[in-house]
Amino acid sequence: MLYHHSDYLARSAPKAEMVAEASVVITSRGSERLRGGHPWVYRSDVRSALAEAGSIVRLTDERGRYQGRAFYSDKSQIAVRLLTREDVPVDRAFLTERIRRAAAYRKIVVENTETYRLIYGEADLLPSLIVDCYGDYFVVQTLSQSTERIKNLICEILVELFSPKGILERNDPKVRLLEGLEQRVDVLYGEIPDEIVAKENGIAFVYDLRHGQKTGSFLDQRENHWAARRYASGEVLDCFSYQGGFSLTVADHCDHVEGVDMAPAAVQAARRNQKLNAISNVTFREANTFDLLKEYDEVGRRFDMVVLDPPAFAKNRDSIPAAQRGYKEINLRAMKIIKPGGYLITCSCSYHVSEASFLQILAEAANDARKVIAVAERRTQSQDHPILLAMPETHYLKCLILRVL
Repeated sequence: MLYHHSDYLARSAPKAEMVAEASVVITSRGSERLRGGHPWVYRSDVRSALAEAGSIVRLTDERGRYQGRAFYSDKSQIAVRLLTREDVPVDRAFLTERIRRAAAYRKIVVENTETYRLIYGEADLLPSLIVDCYGDYFVVQTLSQSTERIKNLICEILVELFSPKGILERNDPKVRLLEGLEQRVDVLYGEIPDEIVAKENGIAFVYDLRHGQKTGSFLDQRENHWAARRYASGEVLDCFSYQGGFSLTVADHCDHVEGVDMAPAAVQAARRNQKLNAISNVTFREANTFDLLKEYDEVGRRFDMVVLDPPAFAKNRDSIPAAQRGYKEINLRAMKIIKPGGYLITCSCSYHVSEASFLQILAEAANDARKVIAVAERRTQSQDHPILLAMPETHYLKCLILRVL
């Protein structure tokens, strides 16, 4: 669907909608949470609200003291998402400055890539807003009632600042249901091809922005893909290889890379990316990682590097024990098939499994595998997914580069 710029401006939200006249009173516990640096106030700490769903509200405590301006939801348990503690209008100029600031940071930390996260919600002081860049195209997620309400204005600012060829909303995450919002995928501006090609770390990848994982791919591993090159050599096994991010990035440092994934579509996409870059020393195939690691150990197959980048094993707190067992099993099996002096790159994107817990799991796996392991690097998500010091929820990806002694 193609919108001309003049048509688009007519569709945008009126500026009057941005004036935060509505008000919410929060408890002392809620105000203490904000003072501690966390930007969320839960529904249980909302004393009263004179606001429509998705309003930008003026926050006060029970004694009438000003606490800031925030997004308000009348459905989610996260009722308040702080925007600013200053007593300033949250208008077009405010949002434009926040977006400019986010973009300026990416100019510092994003290198040699056309795919990156431009806005990471709360960590860019734009709560519940995600904007990812894939070359000349943007993908937007508005994950609360408030960002949904000002979606058109946000897109108008993106167009004026960056002139993308198209903006797609990938508003299909289930979290929107908690806000009483529908799941939808639609073109907001310009046009979005069925597939685009953009480079990550100088490697070309094909992206399906409408149907790919997340907003089209996993952009949070970009820097870890590049870091792996430093240690890669000889024979490499890349498990849960998805579209070949680790495999294709390290290939020119290796004799051969074997990428495995259970999903036929992922294997097919990885092979397309391999062909696109004319890389000949990588083989992608379908396999169950748990079974394959066990098989390779039994037949004595050994590798100079093994990469483990599984999906989140712990979706919630109840699944933590099972996730811990899963992480221990695959890491133990991987450690067994790595040559002395080789490397294990192991990841967990489960927020509910902390880095300390993950390190403990790895230590137990090493002990059971009778391996001595040294930590070469402790890494996290790419820098375009910044971590708020006072908001643990923004730190979810753990990536350890381990050396088998």
